Amino acid sequence: MRVAFIGTGGIGVPALQALLRSGEHQLTGVVTQPDKPIGREQRIEPSPIKKALIGTEMPILQPARIKDQQSIEQIRALLPDVIVVLAYGQILPRAILENPTLACLNLHASLLPRHRGAAPIQAAIASGDSETGITVMYMDEGLDTGDILLQHKIDILPTDTGGSLHDRLAQIAPEVLLETLKLLAQGNAPRVPQDNVLATYAPKLSRDNGRIDWTEPAKVVERKIRAYNPWPGAFAILTDRLEHELKLKILNAQIVDGKGRPGEALCADNRGLIVATGEKALSLQKVQLEGKSRMGAHDFVRGHARLLERKLK
Repeated sequence: MRVAFIGTGGIGVPALQALLRSGEHQLTGVVTQPDKPIGREQRIEPSPIKKALIGTEMPILQPARIKDQQSIEQIRALLPDVIVVLAYGQILPRAILENPTLACLNLHASLLPRHRGAAPIQAAIASGDSETGITVMYMDEGLDTGDILLQHKIDILPTDTGGSLHDRLAQIAPEVLLETLKLLAQGNAPRVPQDNVLATYAPKLSRDNGRIDWTEPAKVVERKIRAYNPWPGAFAILTDRLEHELKLKILNAQIVDGKGRPGEALCADNRGLIVATGEKALSLQKVQLEGKSRMGAHDFVRGHARLLERKLK
């Protein structure tokens, strides 16, 4: 079977590698986002998908706009039986959706129709879901609204972060993809419409989404701290004596008993840092003050006790 792969993010790398190794399918080309500046130095870097193809002779397309006619013609020239899309980052036009002879499929990192959208992994943890998975759907012009072909479920662990869950989902994607292609080749791939009544949405996150609302219950805040690690990062604002606002990134926390004004430091000594929330409290384990290295909360308290005389905002 001739397959074209469209993807950008690292979650798609294991699935791409599985296609490269497959003796049953021919990978005819890969479409990924253009190289872009990364980090403080703004160094131009290729996408994880392009990096995974270093040393191969695989045709790579990097259109700035996949909707442009030239891009559509280049993808059409790959003559795919199936197009597989995984974490690409652009909306595909109808001309591409209708191009393959068999199907245009998307591997989405949630159990659709739950968490449609750009940030399903973070949304699943932040919502307190007990499970998530990979959904393979037939693509249409809606936002993750296509009929479902296959789903593979995994449990969300109490210790899962956005990063660890991302990596576990990436590892099951190859098995899901190869099973999907097998069903298509056999001509018995199912097609189940989504129940739109059950749909929830996980919009694209920005850095501001990581700001903690201490009036929320500790269990909600703790889930968000895990969900937003490493992106966009959960944080609070501290104010120094000169009224300068400093961002304190919170990397890990545990729910503990405690009561006080939301954002109040109930404990800030050699035992660590405990902060009141709308219900119970959180013992912060690892933190990072902007411009500084990560450290344990007790080390942070030892060096920055005066910053904790006011509430965390």
